[in-house]
Amino acid sequence: MVDLKTYEERMEKTIDILKKDFSGLRTGRASVSLLDPVSVEAYGSKVPLNQVSNISVPEARLITVQVWDETLVSSVENSIRNSELGLNPMSEGNLIRIPIPELSEERRKEIVKIASKYTEDSKIAIRNIRRDAMEKIKSSEKNKEISEDESFQYSDDVQNITDKLVEKIDLLFSEKEKDILKV
Repeated sequence: MVDLKTYEERMEKTIDILKKDFSGLRTGRASVSLLDPVSVEAYGSKVPLNQVSNISVPEARLITVQVWDETLVSSVENSIRNSELGLNPMSEGNLIRIPIPELSEERRKEIVKIASKYTEDSKIAIRNIRRDAMEKIKSSEKNKEISEDESFQYSDDVQNITDKLVEKIDLLFSEKEKDILKV
């Protein structure tokens, strides 16, 4: 038997990942999730920034990072500076201030390209899941677990789910693009 729900859930997870990726893209406003991709070399391994510090947004254009261990301040500062976020952190003791500069038109277009890449990666992931589902349907039909008619019905259902979720991804991208390009 073919369980379409499993494939649909996998496709939905792809959309959740895309939303998370989008939340890390800078739109000119400070956001705690902006620093999600930053990892810090601490205690002999790479750890997410939020595991060695407290991150907050006191103003629309400022992120503060309160590092718990004084010995990690320079490592945290370097990790933020060397990330692809284009940020310039300044430390004052255990507190690191990260001003969020106004985005230039050129930088906004670069961020839209990154968002476009995330979008395309998500579509590819969904198509791969569709391919897995279609192969399962074909093998189930071949093994006489389902009839030819059921096979066509399942294939139609998988394609409809795929189309619906690809449309959702396109909508998410167009909203994010508007958000990024808005001055």
